[in-house]
Amino acid sequence: MKKNIFVLLMLIFSAAVFAEDGVKIPEKSKFKLVLLIGQSNMAGRGFVEASDKVPHPRVVMLDKGGKWVPAVDPVHYDKRAAGVGLGRTFANLLAADDPDCVVGLIPAACGGSSLTHWKKGVYFKPTKSHPYDDAVKRAKLAMQQGTLTAILFHQGEADGKRAKIYKTMLTDLINGLRSELDAKDVPFIIGQLSTVKPMSKAKRSIDASHRACAAELQPAGFVPSSGLTLNPDNVHFDRKSLIEFGKRYYKVYKEIVSKGAVK
Repeated sequence: MKKNIFVLLMLIFSAAVFAEDGVKIPEKSKFKLVLLIGQSNMAGRGFVEASDKVPHPRVVMLDKGGKWVPAVDPVHYDKRAAGVGLGRTFANLLAADDPDCVVGLIPAACGGSSLTHWKKGVYFKPTKSHPYDDAVKRAKLAMQQGTLTAILFHQGEADGKRAKIYKTMLTDLINGLRSELDAKDVPFIIGQLSTVKPMSKAKRSIDASHRACAAELQPAGFVPSSGLTLNPDNVHFDRKSLIEFGKRYYKVYKEIVSKGAVK
């Protein structure tokens, strides 16, 4: 009897995995992973405030070294300008809706990157990384412990010159990631580019590609950015807007799940 109890305790102990600072990682089905990809507006450039440093007790992030740590902004580390993004708001809402789960953010966005950099083997000098390869590698590392639940994407500002082929490039990226990560049923959620200024012809074309991919490559969704505001640089969404954007991404995610397209 004592031997059986000892074995049981050992199994429980060995199954319990803790992130840095004591956040317990549950079994796979209850550890929901969210992959964050794209360029700077996904990485986040909102100015960090004190409240952004207060972690949710059940939300963690994969740091640059591949360790789970409490999720606080900046979640990303692509550039020194990294700040508040939309990922943590999304994760907090997901955790609030499922009290039994832990949410793990996988930051992999690279500020300034074009979709030409989101291909196998392509190096992106500004972030000293291989955006596609690194995202896949980090996702697979995280998926040893958890279940990929959503892929959040925001990109397009760097591809104005490639607007005519953007839809093909984005389709290839979505299909490639789903194949590599065995994620054909994982929602791919696409955020709209800024509408603060009237969109150029190229941006309107990219916007149309975003909408088309969201409609055609189910499960997927498109998140409008109407009403969101920018930092003084007139390029990046500000903190308030990125928090709102995170709420909108989560709303679209819930709509996708409610359709029953996600297993």
